Amino acid sequence: MDFVDLLLRYLHLLGFAAVFGGWLAALLTKRQNINPAMLYGIATQLATGIVLYGLAGSDADHMKLGIKFLLALLLAVMIAVPWWKRRDPVAAGHFFAIGGMVLVTAGVAVFWQ
Repeated sequence: MDFVDLLLRYLHLLGFAAVFGGWLAALLTKRQNINPAMLYGIATQLATGIVLYGLAGSDADHMKLGIKFLLALLLAVMIAVPWWKRRDPVAAGHFFAIGGMVLVTAGVAVFWQ
């Protein structure tokens, strides 16, 4: 079971890297669009996060994980809706809000003890 837990955590971190890396690539190219890396990264994070929460059982910090889930769900909506509607590029405020929320979500994961 330890291997499964570690594998899920690894995939969860790869999802974060895809979302943040895709956002950073769009920022550096000055295109401010939603790219496939962001879409698949947030889907990976949501899926692995839900499974990790289920595996945590009674040891989980439910408040922290609930906030992380809410932020990830908001990010998923902010990324998926413009992708499905083919909005290219998105508004600057929307684009920078995605980057900020990605960093806040990572901050909650790291700094909330």
